[in-house]
Amino acid sequence: MGNRLVRMGIDVGGTHTKAVAIDNAAHDIIGQAIVMTSHDHEMGVAAGVIACFEQCLSENNIQPEDVIFIAHSTTQATNALLEGDVATVGIIGMGKGLLEGFLAKRQSRIGDIPLGTGKAIHTSHRFLKLKEVNKQTVEAAIRELEGEGASVIVASKAFGVDSINEEELVKDVADSHGMMVSVASDISKLYGLTRRTRTAAINGSILPKMMNTANSTEMSVRKAGISVPLMIMRGDGGVMDISEMKKRPVLTMLSGPAASVVGALMFLRASNGIYFEVGGTSVNIGVIKNGRPAVEYSIVGGHRTYINSLDVRVLGVAGGSFTRAADNRLVDVGPRSAHIAGLPYAVYTPPEEIEDPQLEFFAPKPGDPADYVAVRLKNGKRVAITNSCAANVLGLVGENDYSRGNIESARKTMKPLADYCSISVEELADQILHKAYEKIEPVILEFAEKYRIERDQISLVGVGGGAAALIPYCSQKMHLDYSIPQYAEVISSIGVALAMIRDMVERVIPNPTTEDISAIKREASYLAIKNGAVPDSIEVQVEIDAQTSKVTAIALGSMEVQTTDLRKECGEEEARELAAKSMNQPPENLELVTKNDLFYVFEADVKGRRGIRLVDRKGFVRIQRGDGKAVTCVVENWEDVVATLWQEMITYKNEMVRTPDLYMCIGGKVLDYAGCVSLEQLKIVMRSEFTGVDPRESIIPVGAKMDNL
Repeated sequence: MGNRLVRMGIDVGGTHTKAVAIDNAAHDIIGQAIVMTSHDHEMGVAAGVIACFEQCLSENNIQPEDVIFIAHSTTQATNALLEGDVATVGIIGMGKGLLEGFLAKRQSRIGDIPLGTGKAIHTSHRFLKLKEVNKQTVEAAIRELEGEGASVIVASKAFGVDSINEEELVKDVADSHGMMVSVASDISKLYGLTRRTRTAAINGSILPKMMNTANSTEMSVRKAGISVPLMIMRGDGGVMDISEMKKRPVLTMLSGPAASVVGALMFLRASNGIYFEVGGTSVNIGVIKNGRPAVEYSIVGGHRTYINSLDVRVLGVAGGSFTRAADNRLVDVGPRSAHIAGLPYAVYTPPEEIEDPQLEFFAPKPGDPADYVAVRLKNGKRVAITNSCAANVLGLVGENDYSRGNIESARKTMKPLADYCSISVEELADQILHKAYEKIEPVILEFAEKYRIERDQISLVGVGGGAAALIPYCSQKMHLDYSIPQYAEVISSIGVALAMIRDMVERVIPNPTTEDISAIKREASYLAIKNGAVPDSIEVQVEIDAQTSKVTAIALGSMEVQTTDLRKECGEEEARELAAKSMNQPPENLELVTKNDLFYVFEADVKGRRGIRLVDRKGFVRIQRGDGKAVTCVVENWEDVVATLWQEMITYKNEMVRTPDLYMCIGGKVLDYAGCVSLEQLKIVMRSEFTGVDPRESIIPVGAKMDNL
């Protein structure tokens, strides 16, 4: 072991694969490397991952034995589905006889799954009655499915989440035939045979491609002398061991944006906000709520799955989006980008090359409208006018921003288009960015409403190389704060390196008891431990959907190597400054209402409401609400205190009762119970936290009203 301990994160993007090395003690970046993503290599993107990893080691004098954590994100799952690079899947459905069997047979025969690109996942189907399921009948079904072109088997039994024995038998038989298997009840523990089967089929369709990448990457990492487990970024913001990825590769969908969010959370201490991952061609927009990214079931081919990934909207507008014009006016910006046509941005072109610029209108791809604008220079070179050009002209891009270019080049190139539209260059720049803003604003407002983020608490978080091309303009138009962190262009790699192990268990439990809640929490903790999390580091968040009776337990934990904290301890005055900034108030207006060894709680009168902020000792704003209250009590009194808070925070609107949101700060954990529909349900969920806890331990319950949303 060397003198330093190093965490490595590698992000596989559509164009570049980027690696960062982070000192585990100080969390300083001590090395970076960037290579082109190796889509066309015989090893696929694994070749780029390996090259980037080795370059980062050699150029920064890092020894293999220094590396104590290594993880990478991957676009493989998403790209395989987008491009239709998928295997044919053979489904073996199972169920009882009679009516139940008839329904199970119909529900497990899902047909081909369209991918929205003209391509589809092709499936074949066989159904076995449970009393007929044995090695011989399963073998016969597998042979028939293989004869129809299936290279992967899906095992899916009606009510398989209650007993997985038959699905396991199918797996064992398929394994003996050398075929890959996707077990439906391994992917999800929720009822719903059709959706569970569809999710398992999607997972199975990408197994061959993902296995090749996983095996190549793992082998090369081992050859390099790295002995720690290779972790893979999940689409929900956590990491999992590569052995788990080999069973459930579909969980890596959207792992790139997930990595960006984790990096932004770490570097910006973000609590509530809308984040943008801005590339050259597209922008991924999502939500951070109470310090966590918003997660939802993914939709594939127009159908919902049981795949948990970031709730993200993808827009065809970004730093490199083309301008479009017709009839002497600006028509649109995007969705095609300069990268698609292989053109450089005007703003990154040397000003001496911008001679005699002439407008050209063309279609970047067959079938595109011929209103995309290029500018041909005297030397024959063509360049593109983009959002990055406009943002630089308007002075919105800072000196140190990755999007910074030559303003003179941008102005000279944009002048012919401005003349065509009979406006000034500055007016053209504003119109360009406003076209982009018109697409972005509805998404921000939709997310704010969906996740009940109060308007005065929305902040915009920009990551990715193109962040400064869009975020400052949008923040100005909406009068919102924004942040672009240092290292925004490699924030995904940072997020991968700093990610925590995350696992989830979902169950349908009508009227759950405290024992039910405790059991599902233990199960989620066990999965996180199985993936390498240290037991003492695990926090489990429980969510209950009253409409569907779905109970979700989300476990987050650190690997043993992550022994230090990201930030030095935050003092009271710094915490006050952070809370005041998030409230948009002078620090002197804030009152410190309570504190302990781990948290500070500040309140302030904001427009007649009692704004509240809970800041932890690392400087993260963990709770921010527009009208709330925090109290301190001991564990033995929690039920009475919570009941009082609940009653104080209940509001009424249009003769409707609006139940409050409750939080509990216990130990170092901030537990979010927002969404509980009754005090009784809240107590059942909370009670599971206090088993074995000293009744004299101090805790901080927090309540927040809903009438201001």
